[in-house]
Amino acid sequence: MTAIARITLLSLVLGLSACTVQRPVPTSSEPIPPVGPSTRPAPSTAPGKHSAPIPAAKPQPRTSASFAPPPGGHSHWDARLGVYVLDDQNNTFYRQRTYYRWNNGWSRSISPDGPWEDTDVHGVPAGLGRQFQ
Repeated sequence: MTAIARITLLSLVLGLSACTVQRPVPTSSEPIPPVGPSTRPAPSTAPGKHSAPIPAAKPQPRTSASFAPPPGGHSHWDARLGVYVLDDQNNTFYRQRTYYRWNNGWSRSISPDGPWEDTDVHGVPAGLGRQFQ
């Protein structure tokens, strides 16, 4: 026999022997409960009955867990846009040491006071690009 045939035969024997060594998983004798509609009662819709009040939405966090706020500026985190919104400057945003400004086009800077460099939608965080088009 050639060496390739011996290696192939040995691999086949070892592979099949591994299947015979494993023990079967014990099965439970308990029946599996059927999946069906929920057993909770449906909410009442009868006239004159009041349903439970809807809880108020959680307030949005003022800061992000992933991004640090801008230094020295009053801002709040907007999770939908994925940036901090500067409270004292219109259409000015901050994320990762960069300020972004919308003024009929995008510009960015390392300072909220400029100098501003023109950029396009690809140069701003994705949430901002979708918000101002």
